[in-house]
Amino acid sequence: MTAAWSARLPARHAWLALAVVAVWGTNFVVIKLALAALPPLFLALLRFTLALLPAVLFLPRPAVPWRLLATYGVLIGAGQFGLLYLAIDGRIAPGLASLVVQTQVFFTITLAMAADGERMRAYQWPALALATAGIAVIAAHTGGDTTVPGLLLVLMAALAWAGGNQVARRMGRVDMLAMVVWSSAFALPPLLALSWWFEGPARWAAGLSAATPGVWAAVVWQALGNTLFGYAAWGWLLARHPAATVAPMALLVPVFGMAASAWWLGEGLPAWKLGAAALVLAGLAVNLFAPRRA
Repeated sequence: MTAAWSARLPARHAWLALAVVAVWGTNFVVIKLALAALPPLFLALLRFTLALLPAVLFLPRPAVPWRLLATYGVLIGAGQFGLLYLAIDGRIAPGLASLVVQTQVFFTITLAMAADGERMRAYQWPALALATAGIAVIAAHTGGDTTVPGLLLVLMAALAWAGGNQVARRMGRVDMLAMVVWSSAFALPPLLALSWWFEGPARWAAGLSAATPGVWAAVVWQALGNTLFGYAAWGWLLARHPAATVAPMALLVPVFGMAASAWWLGEGLPAWKLGAAALVLAGLAVNLFAPRRA
C-alpha cells in the first residue's frame, strides 16, 4: 500500500521521502553506536546543542508563543529522546525500539480524546487492538536484548512524543525546521540537569575521552542528518503534497530500523519479533489507510 501511495509523488520527491525515512529508521543504529562511549542523557544533550547551534542564528523564530516552544522542546528533547536513549543503552534492541516507539500514533489519539473531546472512530479500535497485540508479544518475550524496563522506557518516550504532537497541533501551520531548532533551546536545561544528576561530570569526561571519530560522526548525524535534514525535507514535502500522500512513507521507518539493526548490529529477527512487527505495522496501516479508503 505504501508503494501505491508514494506513486503519487514525482519520482524525485518519492526518493527524497524514502531518504528521510531511511535516515530516521537507521538512526536507531547510529544512536547505539554513539552510546558505545557516551552516557545516554549526555548524548541527548549534545544532539540538541548541535541542533540548536548554529542553525538558530539563521532561522527566524516561528510565530508561536514561547510557552508552546518550551513545552514542545521539553517533551521531545528530555521526554522522547532522553527516554529513548536510556532504553537503547542496553535495555532494548535498537530495531525493536524503532518499532515500539511508533505507538506514539495511538497515544496521540488518546491525548486528543482527553484534551479536545475527540472520539475514537470505528476503524481505530481494530488498529489499536492489532498494535496492542504486537506490544503484548514483545512483552511476553522480554529477556536477552529486550528488557521490561527498556520496553517501558520506549513506551514512555512514545507518550512524550504524542504530547509533543499535541503541542504542535496548538501551534498551527509553522515552519517545522525552525520550530524544531528553536524548541531545542528548551530541551537543553532539563537534559543538562538530569545528566548532571544521574551521570555526572566524571562519566562525561570518561565518555568524551573514549569517543572515537566514529562516535563523533554519530553525534553530528543525530543533529544534522536526523534532525535538520529529516525535518527540513519532510516539511518541504508536506508543503508541496497532501499529508495523505506523504505520511504513508513513515510506515517504512521501523522496517529500516529493524533491517539496519539486524545487518549492522546482528540483532536477531526470530519469528516472534517479526510477528510482533507485523501486528504493530498492521495496526498503524489500518489507522492510516482506513479513513482514506472510506
